[in-house]
Amino acid sequence: MNPRVSVVVPAYRNVEYLAQTLDSILAQDYDDYELVVADHSSNDGTDALLERYADHPKVRILAPTPAGGGAKANWDRVSIAARGELMKLVCGDDLIAPNALSRQVAALDAYPSAVLVASKRDLVDAHGKVVIAARGLGSLKGLVRGRDAVRASVLAGTNLFGEPGCVMFRRELLVQAGGWDNAHPYLIDQASYSAIMLQGDMVALRETLASFRINAGQWSVRLMNDQAQQAIEFHNALAAADPELLSPMTLRVGNLKARLMAHARRLTYLWLGRRMGTA
Repeated sequence: MNPRVSVVVPAYRNVEYLAQTLDSILAQDYDDYELVVADHSSNDGTDALLERYADHPKVRILAPTPAGGGAKANWDRVSIAARGELMKLVCGDDLIAPNALSRQVAALDAYPSAVLVASKRDLVDAHGKVVIAARGLGSLKGLVRGRDAVRASVLAGTNLFGEPGCVMFRRELLVQAGGWDNAHPYLIDQASYSAIMLQGDMVALRETLASFRINAGQWSVRLMNDQAQQAIEFHNALAAADPELLSPMTLRVGNLKARLMAHARRLTYLWLGRRMGTA
């Protein structure tokens, strides 16, 4: 029988942190899951590290994904290989709490109309130390109509649902959508979540079930501008595809907030860089 949950890890030059990521997944208090890993042709020794997990009964290690294709190539690779009804993608340097799977499966079971569940997360540094706790979700709480959740995230000008490690969803809806949405690469997760949530409700768990590892030295002015522009293009594409989803005022405010949030994020990362000694 197939496992209920597939946790998929698209590794890419994460060898310094990958073992911590995999160990956090394998330390779950929930048992009915598989762990699928594929390396995106890294040259940092990831292949040797993965060999240590090759005999684990819950782990399937795929042959390396050929170089190229951006994040989507490896995200789709591990997702296509998944067999579970429910799926969680965890990037190769992030962590999930020991009860992440059990809490999110329980939430989806409690609300049959829900297609996705998201939690809060901590931002941690290279050593795993929490630098900002319990981020995400805005004012979302409990069962939320999916369209309302998508609208709230646009209005906030940012991804309220967090990085993939915060999220679990019904895998068939990602398959139906044609895989991860890379039309706006910086928003590959938010865009894909949105496509799923337009098919049903979401559950916002206001507890911290994941940790996102930050690199405060990489937040440049160019990145800020590119991410803001892609967010605006994504908002505009949503509005064009579904005119009833976003009012003109919501679209204007969301696009303004996208620029403001990108600027605020850069200032935050510069502050974190000084605090962490990387700027």
